[in-house]
This record gives sequence, structure tokens and C-alpha cells, in this order.
Amino acid sequence: MKKEPIKVKEADALRRAGNFEEVALGYSEEEALLEASRCLQCKNPVCSSGCPVGIDIKKFVFQITQKDYAGAYSIIREKNNFPSMCGRVCPAEYQCRNSCVLTKKGSPFASEQAINIHFLERFVGDFGMKNSLELSAQKDSRLCGFKVAVVGSGPAGLCCAGELARKGIKVVVFEGLHKTGGVLRYGIPPFRLPRNILDFEIDSLKQLGVEINPNFIVGNVRSLKELFAEGYSAIFLGLGAGIPSFLGIPGENLCNVYSANEFLTRVNLMSAYKFPEFHTPVNIGKHILVIGGGNTAMDAARCALRLQKLNGIAADTSIVYRRTEVQMPARRLEIEHAKEEGIKFKFLVQPEEFIGDDKGFVRQLRSLQCQLGEPDSSGRRRPVAIPGSDFQLECDIAIIAIGLKANQVLTKVTPDLKTDKYGDVIVNKETMETSISGVFAGGDIVGGEGTVIEAMGMAKRASQAIIDYLFKK
Repeated sequence: MKKEPIKVKEADALRRAGNFEEVALGYSEEEALLEASRCLQCKNPVCSSGCPVGIDIKKFVFQITQKDYAGAYSIIREKNNFPSMCGRVCPAEYQCRNSCVLTKKGSPFASEQAINIHFLERFVGDFGMKNSLELSAQKDSRLCGFKVAVVGSGPAGLCCAGELARKGIKVVVFEGLHKTGGVLRYGIPPFRLPRNILDFEIDSLKQLGVEINPNFIVGNVRSLKELFAEGYSAIFLGLGAGIPSFLGIPGENLCNVYSANEFLTRVNLMSAYKFPEFHTPVNIGKHILVIGGGNTAMDAARCALRLQKLNGIAADTSIVYRRTEVQMPARRLEIEHAKEEGIKFKFLVQPEEFIGDDKGFVRQLRSLQCQLGEPDSSGRRRPVAIPGSDFQLECDIAIIAIGLKANQVLTKVTPDLKTDKYGDVIVNKETMETSISGVFAGGDIVGGEGTVIEAMGMAKRASQAIIDYLFKK
């Protein structure tokens, strides 16, 4: 067995920082075979327990070693409709790879020796795409007369739609935006998830008979009651969490202070990085500060840096975070990529006030230095501001990336739909059914901002519960 993992090739850091082309280039067949051969084929494959959708990892990796890539594709697609996508964006170091037996127990994320399961999944998914492999439906004649509405076309909605369509259920997806994909399209940059990959995986659902209606806001155009009246037997809510959180400090309303949500939507969904080919403006300055420590902050900073370079501006983009790098919730891979590309990190910094010029544009960020105190409810040590440690950072563009909250367009007009104090929909954790009979929910609208694969895991539970619900009708 080869002991050292096979590293995936990446685009040169200096070159890629000036474009939006994919960074991680994936495995060749030879590299995939070598990496797959490292798998111990454990009698008790605990890696699958780390996968929110329960892929049979041991089995699909073995099929790779046999060069049966179509077989590996079939095994993955039994549990995951989107292998090429998940192989690129899943935080494997916290999930399947962290459960690999080659990772020491108690580690917060996977060791370097753990099998690169996500890159193997990507290899298999891309093989399926290149060879036009299709996912066979498993239609159940008892379900073919039912129609289900799916609200939202993000990872939860798409996953649920695919699971139901495979059983022969007519699925109609309602998407508020003009393009499908939700956070996969507006939130994740194309250098992490190329649009042809996203489009292929969505098109595979259409081949199963899924109908997608864009520019349709449920709660505005139609209520849940009206959808039921139109003949839908059940409804799944995959609304996501699209309302940005803000710092609540003075100066946040100054010009050129963006939420990460707006900034990334302009860049990713509306292709501002291709201006003037696409007529979407986005301001880019000399000194850009991104406040936050999650994946969204990394995406925003890396997009901002690229826009600086594309506009001939000397790159000066920094991430400002109240804790240290150890406490950052962002993927380790994304942090390393950001560093390689020239993103600066300013740790233990607490923003206090944005300072503007006489025209109303942001120019500086007044901050306090922090030190770490006792752990908070998240288990991370709480940042404590040091009195009298005020200092200022140059800033002509600020991007706030500290989290998202539930969009309440639907919940506010649906009083029977119970929500918690954060506006998230309350569900039965086993069935994902809401307080309204026949209405199910999953993804960020249920658990708050999470990962793509976690949203898909909830959607799979919900889809099975919907099937059970329809059998009883």
C-alpha cells in the first residue's frame, strides 16, 4: 500500500488569482487509482458514518481499484445525486475524511494521511459526466399519480426533487431567482464550482422529469394553501438562509460597505467579474477588508482579490477575524488557497466603527485588539476586546461575512408554519415534517447556515418521509 496521499494538482497561485478558472484540477486516472489503492477496505468502514448522505465509500473506492468507474458512479448515485459537485465543495476534512481510520481519534479535522475521498468522488462524478452516464429511475407505480412542490432550488431542494423524481413522483421546483441552484450558484464562486458542473447536475434532474419554475416566489406569487389547492400532495421547503447578518456598528450604512450576500450575488450569479460583457456593476477599491472567518468570507475575499487584479489594482485584500486561525470555521483547504493567492489575515481584531469621508464613502475601520477568553456556546474561546487598544485599518471596500439568517417572505404569511426565535422552520428531526401536515423542510431554513452536504442529508430524510406520507394518502 502506498502510504503517502496523492495530492491533487492545482492551478498556479499567481496565475489563478487573476482569473475565475477552477483552482483544484482533480485526479487523472492514474492518480485516482493510486489514491484508491491506499484504502484499507476496513471490515467496519466508519468513513461512511461521516457522510451525511451515507455513501458506501468502501464499495465505490474498491470499484475504482477495479477500474469499474461506471460501477463506482452507480454506487455513489444511489445516495448522492451530485457527485461532481460534492467532490468539489464538501468539507470532507470535517466529515468522511475525518472518520477515516487513518485519522487519529479526537482530531477536529482529517489528518493528511486520510484517504482523499472527496477527490475520488469528484473523479468518478466527472467520469460519469464525460461519458454521459445516466441515473436509472426506480419508479414505483403506487407513487406515479402524485405531484410534489419543492420550494427553492438550492442543494436541499435539488436533492429532494431528485429523490422523489426517481420514484416516479411528478416534482415541480419553484425558484425565486432567475437561475437555478440557490447558494450553489450565487454563493460559491466558479473557481470552486465551475458552472458547467452545476448545470450538468441540474440537467440530470430535468432528465428525470423534474420541472423547474424560476422567478416564482412562494409566499408572494402563491401561498402553501394555494399550492395544495392546485393538486400538490406534499410540499418541501428548501428556502435556504438568504438574509445577511450585520455587525451593528456605526458607519455600516456608508457607501461601499457590502454584505457578502450582495457582493457574491453580483459576482457569481450576475457575472460582475465579466463586466462590461455582463452589465452588473460592482465597486472595487485599493484596500478591501472582509470581516468574518467562514467559507463565505474566504469566497468573498478571493473574489475581491481577483477583481482587483482584473482591474489592474495592486492587490490588497485582508480578512479580519475576531479569533485566531485555529478557531476559523472555514475549510482548511480554502484558508490555504487564500493564503497562496495573497490574501492577508488579521486575527484577534474586533471591528468597532466604519469611518467615512465627506462624500459618504467608507475609508477606514476603527478596531480593537482582542485576546481569547473562556469558551462560548460554540466551544470556541470567546474573543475579549482589550480596552484602549484602538487602531485603524485603511478600507475603501468592506464586505461583511458573518452569517446568514432565514428569509421570512414565506413564513410571515403562513402563521401555521411554526418557527423558532431565529426565524428557522421547526421540524420533526426524524421526518423533517413541519407544523403543517404534508409540508416538510430541510437545509439552512431548518438548521441555520450549514454545508451543502448537510442540507442534502436533511433533504434525503425528508424525501423518504414524503414518500411514506404519500403511501398513506
